[in-house]
Amino acid sequence: MGLGSTPPIDVPDGYRVGPWRINGPIGSGSWGSVYAAEHGADGTRAAVKFLRTDLLTPGQRGGMEELVAREVRFSLEADHPNLVRTHAAHTVRDRDRPELDGLTALVMDRAEHNLQELLTAEPGGPGPLPSAERILEGVAAGLAHLHGRGWVHGDLKPANVLLAYDGSVWLADFGLTAELDGTHAYVPPLGTLDHVPPEWWSERTGAQGTKVRPSADIWAFGVVAHQVLSGGLHPFPGSTARARALAAQAYARGGAPLRLDESVPQAWRELIAACLRPDHGSRSRMDSAQLASRVRELAGPGRRSGRRVRGRRGRQMAVLLAAAATVLAAATGSGLLPLTEQTDNSAPTDGRSRQPPVSAQSLSDRADVPRALRPHITNTAMRCADEAVTPALIAAILKAESDFDVDAHRVRRGKDGIEVPEHGVAMWTPEVFRAWAKDGDGDGRTDYMNPPDAIATLGSYLCYLAGTFREHGMTADIQSLMAAAYRTSGKVVRAEGGVPERTRGHVGRVRKYLAAYAE
Repeated sequence: MGLGSTPPIDVPDGYRVGPWRINGPIGSGSWGSVYAAEHGADGTRAAVKFLRTDLLTPGQRGGMEELVAREVRFSLEADHPNLVRTHAAHTVRDRDRPELDGLTALVMDRAEHNLQELLTAEPGGPGPLPSAERILEGVAAGLAHLHGRGWVHGDLKPANVLLAYDGSVWLADFGLTAELDGTHAYVPPLGTLDHVPPEWWSERTGAQGTKVRPSADIWAFGVVAHQVLSGGLHPFPGSTARARALAAQAYARGGAPLRLDESVPQAWRELIAACLRPDHGSRSRMDSAQLASRVRELAGPGRRSGRRVRGRRGRQMAVLLAAAATVLAAATGSGLLPLTEQTDNSAPTDGRSRQPPVSAQSLSDRADVPRALRPHITNTAMRCADEAVTPALIAAILKAESDFDVDAHRVRRGKDGIEVPEHGVAMWTPEVFRAWAKDGDGDGRTDYMNPPDAIATLGSYLCYLAGTFREHGMTADIQSLMAAAYRTSGKVVRAEGGVPERTRGHVGRVRKYLAAYAE
């Protein structure tokens, strides 16, 4: 079960969290509740987020501690008027209120709303949001500061841009923020389909995580800028995040032109196009400092993008919101990419629209797929933006590999006659599994005998294969190619130019099950 089924955390008015006094709810999500607060001494306004750490397993709690330590370090190094400030983190100790005892409370700057709320609420047709240029100037300045200090944000999107009462613009939610190691950093394979660059899908995830570069933030800025300047339109067509990600990948492969909305001013369209260059190398021609400079020029003189630069005094222990959100999202069992396939509420209604949604196939109710495995199969498929990676395909491969036996094991003869052991519902070879391993149930560990981990890793590998086959122009019957590559390797399939002869019987079984499992 996920945390989305848990009730809101009930905190009474007047309740104290350190020196902060609660004075009313702001909202609740699947992993916690947010309350308005003010400082008991000087009345400073704040937002306090209560996080349901009481529902975490010991392994997940350890993961939270690791993220918290990283967030503390980031906060100490990244002081800037366009980065949200976290005042303190408290563990609630209150035996008289067992429902609150042990919860984590984060005290943060209080914003009026986030940019996503503004995009959704703003009525009317195409055109820039109010204060669009000031907002983009603040976002670009925050990114330039982050990159200048050697950090990558990793999850820039409208929901992570906060707009304060005094007009300040703050970047927030630094759960995926990572320090550069040379030209790139490593982050968990998390992100938001609408705002990750095309190369994200083909990056191999190793023991350290997935590579992320500053150019990924540049791409995300281009998407956000288009949304802000067009009244909420995404630069790639589609009524779901998955469809838009597919369109972005088609553009990056040269299969479709970049069509920016005509309501965006020409000078801004040129800048956005530079941010949305199709690959990391060409996108890196403009770094974030140059981006911020160009945004300032377009925004014009005399604009203020943020609040007064604050000093380090008063920043005691800082724990940023998304660190806990990331761990708690893992606790839901929804796995590595905390996304849902939703209709775009900010999509235009004036007929200028979008291609129909591309949705993953649903598993047939008549399919013999075990009920316990269905949520993991479906969630895994939805984490991949490639339309060929469907729940039916994943289920068909599992059926052909193990007949859904979670305790299956066998030994096959591999290259040069060497015996290769395979285990679990996805029949992973342990060494290969370790190279691609994904934590499918958020317990902080990966195990090829654990069905959620095995299925999540299978889906990630299939997504990688789909991207590499498309890059090589191998798009005919791509699902058969993926099934063959899972038995051999992507390199073997590419070298033979299709399904190898020795795998055709296996691929035929996968195709049979695929036809039966698809709705």
